[in-house]
Amino acid sequence: MIARRPLAVAALSLALVAGTSACSTGTPIDNIVEGLVQQGVDQLVGGIDEQIRGLVDEVLGGVELTADGTVPASFPTEVPLTGEVLGGGAGPQESGWVVRTRLDGGLAFADAAAALEAAGFTGSGVSADAASGYGAFTGTAFRVDLSVATDADGVVTATYVVTPR
Repeated sequence: MIARRPLAVAALSLALVAGTSACSTGTPIDNIVEGLVQQGVDQLVGGIDEQIRGLVDEVLGGVELTADGTVPASFPTEVPLTGEVLGGGAGPQESGWVVRTRLDGGLAFADAAAALEAAGFTGSGVSADAASGYGAFTGTAFRVDLSVATDADGVVTATYVVTPR
């Protein structure tokens, strides 16, 4: 048994040295545990993300979702957007789209409405105040329902709901 102890100590030492060669912070045991935990978290998060995307696609029948600052690939270029795109979604077979943007304060709704009107859309049911606004805008190929709201932190967002006519 005494001859096995040096062998076990040598094996453990080698494992600790190998486990810490890529990391230089914390104790060797901390680094090994941290690496294993991070691998597990990465696998879990990656699996959930793919599962959620698969479920959304299955349940909603081909819906395209974006949350990376881009509009869905099929979003109609005839519809002008104002502000910074946050993300959006597209229905199956181009049945409709939703896009959210972050706007500068001030005349946010007026600017977004003016951009739609400049692109040939006609507004109806338009109502706005200093912090929010709503209007339905009809063009030759699409209807756009635009709503602008300011949250408690002063962040102004616009939501564009676009449907074919």
